[in-house]
Amino acid sequence: MAAIETDAEPTKVLEFGLGDGTYCLDIGVIDEIVDAGELTRIPNSPTHVEGVMDLRGRTTTIVDPKTLFSIEDAGPRERIVVFDDDRVAEGGTVGWIVDEVFQVRDVTPENVDEGTTANDRGVRGIVKSDDRFVVWVVPDVDASETPDDDPAET
Repeated sequence: MAAIETDAEPTKVLEFGLGDGTYCLDIGVIDEIVDAGELTRIPNSPTHVEGVMDLRGRTTTIVDPKTLFSIEDAGPRERIVVFDDDRVAEGGTVGWIVDEVFQVRDVTPENVDEGTTANDRGVRGIVKSDDRFVVWVVPDVDASETPDDDPAET
């Protein structure tokens, strides 16, 4: 099993739910977590863009990570994880709409398996946690690589 080097410090991650799965993000890329509010839909926007909302005077693009990661499970979509503009190069303020937020915790390098996800777009690794697995994702998934809406092109 390939794991991250063992001499590195633990990383704080935010665990959140998407459908039936548990995922996490490095807390260092997150600016804030807010309740999901009303979104303004943008005509002709990519399928992963749910719309925009005003967060303290900033127009924030809200993305559905379920579309980015091809997750088909439904969920309550109650929280928005807003990314730090300086840490995530998306060209503006971006947030992910998630079903729920669970906790912030430390992840030690020896608990991260990168071997099973070596070729998976947007996945940093699998975190082994007690009797479950948590998928560690990265926020800068290239949305241009998501499945197209036109089945003739796939």
